[in-house]
Amino acid sequence: MTDVLRRGRASLAFGFFAQGVAFALLVTRIPAVQERYGVSDALLPAFLAAVPVLAGIGSVTTEQLVKRVRPSRLLRWSQPVVLLALLGVGAGGEGQVAGLAVALGVFGLAVGALDASMNMLGVSLQRSYGRSIMLSFHAAYSLGGILGASLAWAGAHWQLALWVSYLPVVAVLLPATLVGSRWYVDGDPAPGREAPADGGGVGGGPGGSAGGGVVFKLLLPLCLVMTFAYIGDSTVSNWSAKYLKDVLGSSEQLATVPYNVYMVTTLAGRALGDLGVRRFGAVAVVRLGSLVAAGGFAVVAVAPGAWAGMLGFTLLGLGLCVLVPQTFAAAGRLFPGASDAAVARLNIFNYVGFLIGSPLVGALGDAWSYRGAMLVPMVLVLVTMGYARSFAPQPDRYGGGHERPRTADVGRGSNGL
Repeated sequence: MTDVLRRGRASLAFGFFAQGVAFALLVTRIPAVQERYGVSDALLPAFLAAVPVLAGIGSVTTEQLVKRVRPSRLLRWSQPVVLLALLGVGAGGEGQVAGLAVALGVFGLAVGALDASMNMLGVSLQRSYGRSIMLSFHAAYSLGGILGASLAWAGAHWQLALWVSYLPVVAVLLPATLVGSRWYVDGDPAPGREAPADGGGVGGGPGGSAGGGVVFKLLLPLCLVMTFAYIGDSTVSNWSAKYLKDVLGSSEQLATVPYNVYMVTTLAGRALGDLGVRRFGAVAVVRLGSLVAAGGFAVVAVAPGAWAGMLGFTLLGLGLCVLVPQTFAAAGRLFPGASDAAVARLNIFNYVGFLIGSPLVGALGDAWSYRGAMLVPMVLVLVTMGYARSFAPQPDRYGGGHERPRTADVGRGSNGL
């Protein structure tokens, strides 16, 4: 394993970490954003829905851009845009709703490009490593999310203005990500593919879409898994506090704990998940994760009190945490000659799940019961087990499966850096 790959892995992990911080700082301060700009309760859902919709557009656009521009370059410049857009969200004042709309719009488009290009690099770097490392990148994202949520709590506790909370974070992360981007590594091309004329990367091409196309029928099972995973994730992030307080009768203070527990167990599961994939295989890990997550929803649905509900949310973190990283990795294995295009299309369904999850649980809770509503994501997660075979290593026309070591090729390619 070359120093080029090690530096590439470390710099990409920091990019995931920075994105986790930025996203958590935005979503955990939505009430403060609403109050600062005077956005009505009727208008707020439109603002919140616009962000994932625009992110989906950004992801689709990225699929086209990587045919001409390396994913590393898109990531290098989309990350600062995300951070500056975050600062823009905090910089406006009372009544400046148009400014908020522009800032959130830029944030959404840039996040779509950022999420897609980050995962493209993660998938291609995992291929170069020849072993599972994708979960470690998402562990860095979870760690950033915990830090971002903690900084948001501190800002709310000390009643700091939004721009005061955001400015130091942007001032630190923006130059750090720009410096770190110098060591991003675009993946090695599949045998038979030529490197781009402008060189660069570890022998890698700009898009990874040459040498084959994405057959949506084959990608569809992974798209469904991604959607179901984010329905589960958005259920926890949007409804865990309300569920604990209104259904299980906890105090308001205790109701803030489940999401923190979920984030910590997500971090722990992802930090250890790559070892499980290497030892038992992606199929076994995905099946176990789906089963544990379904068990978590079941415990939440039947919990007699707050502490039992907390156990359910703990299980959810441990189960759901493996699904998204492994889904991206599986797309890369399924379409080795078009992994960037596959990742970009798959990334859209993370926003689809986010858009569906929260309204679905809310509507079922109001029309039926919140306990019953928790059974719906439970069933969807269980359905994921039926698609587990899509996560198996795929034999390709070059012979063998993917995630095999290619250190000799990497060493030769690194001389061009």
